[in-house]
Amino acid sequence: MNITRFDPFRFDPFKEFREMSKALEQFTNIANQVTKSEGNIASFTPTVNTREDDKAYYIEADLPGVKKEDINLDIKDNVLTISGERKLKKEVKKEDYYKVESVYGKFERSFTLPDDVDVDKIEAKSEDGVLEITLPKKVEEKKQAKKIEVK
Repeated sequence: MNITRFDPFRFDPFKEFREMSKALEQFTNIANQVTKSEGNIASFTPTVNTREDDKAYYIEADLPGVKKEDINLDIKDNVLTISGERKLKKEVKKEDYYKVESVYGKFERSFTLPDDVDVDKIEAKSEDGVLEITLPKKVEEKKQAKKIEVK
């Protein structure tokens, strides 16, 4: 067994950190290459805008290239889930070349609904790659003033 002396000038407190950082960088590079090699078969997250007025809440989801038949809306345990699959295929045939571009991807977004949403009256429409969901608020019955007689 060899005994070595501690030399404070040769000691590198950040050596392990730099080695770990290098390993993480290599892992990230490999992960990026794998993702690129898979092509366009992946999930995507559609962008969503939400707003509210006195009558309803509104959700607008950008779903370019998604047909309305490929969109699912489900409500379970007061959570609205928008899901579906994008299937795009562009094909160009010319005299001197043939080109095909395909994009596929599943998506899913979930929203917890406020307590005042009237679930039975929710409406949705899809037009030009934008899904618009209207979540009407429950109409509260206006309570009329009641006169109480003092005895």
